[in-house]
Amino acid sequence: MKTVIKNVNVLDVETGQYQNNTCVIIEDHVIQAIGESADADHVIDGQGKFLLPGMIDSHVHLMLEFKPVAQMLTTPFSYNFYEAMTYARKTIDAGITTVRDALGADLGFKQAVENNLFPGPRMKISVNALTITGGHGDNYQYSGNTVNLIPEDYPGMPSGLCDGVEEVRKKTREMLRAGADVIKVHATGGVSSPTDHPNFTQFSLDELKVMVEEARFRNNVKVMAHAQGLEGIKQCVEAGIHSIEHGIYLDEEVVQQMKEKGTYLVPTLLAPISVLEFAEELGIPEVAIKKSEEVLEDHIKSFQLAHQNGVKIAMGTDAGVFKHGTNLRELELMVQYGMTELEAIQASTLTAAECMEIDNIGRIKEGFLADLILVDTDPLQDIGSLKVNDQIRVVIKDGDVLKNTL
Repeated sequence: MKTVIKNVNVLDVETGQYQNNTCVIIEDHVIQAIGESADADHVIDGQGKFLLPGMIDSHVHLMLEFKPVAQMLTTPFSYNFYEAMTYARKTIDAGITTVRDALGADLGFKQAVENNLFPGPRMKISVNALTITGGHGDNYQYSGNTVNLIPEDYPGMPSGLCDGVEEVRKKTREMLRAGADVIKVHATGGVSSPTDHPNFTQFSLDELKVMVEEARFRNNVKVMAHAQGLEGIKQCVEAGIHSIEHGIYLDEEVVQQMKEKGTYLVPTLLAPISVLEFAEELGIPEVAIKKSEEVLEDHIKSFQLAHQNGVKIAMGTDAGVFKHGTNLRELELMVQYGMTELEAIQASTLTAAECMEIDNIGRIKEGFLADLILVDTDPLQDIGSLKVNDQIRVVIKDGDVLKNTL
């Protein structure tokens, strides 16, 4: 089927320039031409609105959304999958057409989206995250009970707990066997975990190196690291890890190392802010609230330091720790803390596509996959408009119209 989107202002995310009052032709899931009118099976009148590439979120958790512990414990196992379908829908409605799932979604969930059993974004998955005993991701509580954000050890979801080089090697292989497109590691403590702190370093340098080695052996799969404390971040960069997630405590030295090695930063600025805003509604534990307050200022400063020094920054939100569908508020925060509007959009398109190593998305360009969003307001003039889902009028993924409220 051929689709034409006419009367639109098409943003070139490389230059920041619009091609005004033009047409985009889509056929066989791909952008065939820009600027030419043609007969088509399906015509969308863009009404002079603004056409952007589909946005990319490099850090989400589509299988979960934080909720009070009592509710988690009384939710039937299978209910989580049906609920996750609504999270996928909300992500699409927010203008996100591609995500990297950083823990929780298994191969079956990814394949269900690919086979159009329900609408959702294109996915790269980590399946589960590698974590040390007592670390971020070990959901042991001081009561002696374990409360998991997602049910673990069901078929296709191996546990990520591992200690020592050989256990780490085996767990990395298990994640790859389970269908992981990327290996996720908890390299430091975190804000939400009860028994550690963001500054706590987890896994030795040798353990991190073996993850990178094993992943590289499997078709050059990359490793993404939840890394918040400075020492843990430095070890990740030295080990050759592809992207630093969160990066709350950076310094000049590690920022220069990241730039030299081409290490990506996925800052997730929205995460601690949303934890504080939705704390009561989502039943966020007091320990997570206190740590979110503690890290907030340093998180912003580290983002600014990385940006000022030319580190490659890919947009990611940590959606699932807070509400899905609020993802593009991250762009507003990026601009608030120092990026230009165009840089924030590039972080969510060009750079995020590079980080995820997908070479045919992130631009409106002939031959690229037809991932597009049509929005009411020029985001180069008002980046905050993108966080309003009602202003995202059309969402197209792979040439298929998944949302149209024109």
